[in-house]
Amino acid sequence: MPRKRAAGFDNQRDLIIEQAATLFARNGFPGTSMNEVAEACGLSKASLYHYMSDKYQLLMFICEGHIERLCALVDEVAQQDLAPEPRLRLMVQRFVEEYADAQNEHRVLTEDVRFLKEEDQQRIFAGERKVVGAMAQAMIGVRPELDASKMAKPLTMLLFGMINWMFMWLKPDGGLTHERMAMVVSDLLFGGIGAVRLDDIGQS
Repeated sequence: MPRKRAAGFDNQRDLIIEQAATLFARNGFPGTSMNEVAEACGLSKASLYHYMSDKYQLLMFICEGHIERLCALVDEVAQQDLAPEPRLRLMVQRFVEEYADAQNEHRVLTEDVRFLKEEDQQRIFAGERKVVGAMAQAMIGVRPELDASKMAKPLTMLLFGMINWMFMWLKPDGGLTHERMAMVVSDLLFGGIGAVRLDDIGQS
């Protein structure tokens, strides 16, 4: 008969994952020890291993958790009955909001995924493809010609380039909020998506 988890097990494990993400983001996966994670959590190293088998499992929890939240985000937007433009604006807003609260997880996902085994990397990459594909489809909804021109994905990657690293310069105590910047990104997108020339793509 399986042993029951102690009360608060999941909460403690979530705290460990959060602290590990902070340390991995700051020092890198190879530069962080389990001793440092335990100390950040106020645990002994022996107690830490009650929640995590090793540092690799921590990295997996961080990467999988982050990409699962992004996939849930696009699923949530897809389920709403919205016209193309409001759908795309909402998706941009939700991504900006998510990245505002997941700066460490995002850095770990982008910089430390290379330390995962091939099969684990592929699961993460499949989630990333789902997220990119959902955003590309939202763009096609606004401008259908992007599909035939094969420009939906490049424009999607440009969009993510605007929002992925916003936390590097947008300060929480500054004059601009993430909510306001989500509007700015959407305005830039809608001001430019119709201006992109598609007739000479691939011609040189």
